[in-house]
Amino acid sequence: MENEGASQEKLAGRWGVAGPALLFAVLLTGNFALALGPWLVREADTGPVSAAFWRLFLALPFLMVFARMAGQKLTGMPKKTLVLVAVGALAFASDLASWHIGIGMTRLGNATLFGNAGSIILLFWGFIVARILPRGFEWLAIVCALGGAGILLGRSLEISTETFVGDLFCLTAGVLYAVYLLTLQGERARFGSWSLLMWVSVFACPFLLVLALALGEPVWPTNWTPILILFVTSQLIGQGLLVFSLGHFPPLVIGLALLTQPAVAAMIGYARFGEVLMPLDVVGMVLLGSALVVARSARA
Repeated sequence: MENEGASQEKLAGRWGVAGPALLFAVLLTGNFALALGPWLVREADTGPVSAAFWRLFLALPFLMVFARMAGQKLTGMPKKTLVLVAVGALAFASDLASWHIGIGMTRLGNATLFGNAGSIILLFWGFIVARILPRGFEWLAIVCALGGAGILLGRSLEISTETFVGDLFCLTAGVLYAVYLLTLQGERARFGSWSLLMWVSVFACPFLLVLALALGEPVWPTNWTPILILFVTSQLIGQGLLVFSLGHFPPLVIGLALLTQPAVAAMIGYARFGEVLMPLDVVGMVLLGSALVVARSARA
């Protein structure tokens, strides 16, 4: 927290009062870019798993550049780390595949919320590993998570079985993302986020391509526009600005900014696909979103 405050004071001293405001704008821009992902996955004329392959594959050279700019090592990883990277890449690729499939089956707001459920999963995992009971706001996160998820899953089941299954795919993606984070949490501090993400993508791309072919999906786009915008907004702008913002804001602010993603996705779902939210849907989203904020703060 002290380092975060010092960073903001330094920036404010260099750019005046616009410094913190500019940082916050960067954080919101990153979340807005990530919120476009579900819409672009639907617009792509490839299969959903194929879209996941392209968003990673096209970003590879840029990840290499980002890693070098950050002074992170790209070579010299020990065998143990490479094994962990391979396992983490399998979880990450499965996360993207499951999430992209779910996006095509459920509402965009639901897909975004359930896809970000990794923070809540990690909170639960922390209780299991530490063998302790939740305290204070951690109980609130659990109650909100269970209540919000129950409402949204119930509403999806009212709409159709396919929508409910889509929610489950997106929820599974959140679990797999938590597995990915847990697998590589020690290596991330050692080698850096960009370097590790590049190697994860190297291992994940072949798996996604083989899976897409096995599912009989069209892989080569006839319209490249959604795919190109997806990789630029999600992998470059969204991830890049979010990684940059993590060093300047406390977890609570990061978690609150995260709530812009389901809001933007829900608005796109309404405008583009006619996905109307009922008051009960909003209640479920608010509950689950609140759980995400508390979980991020509690983890930190």
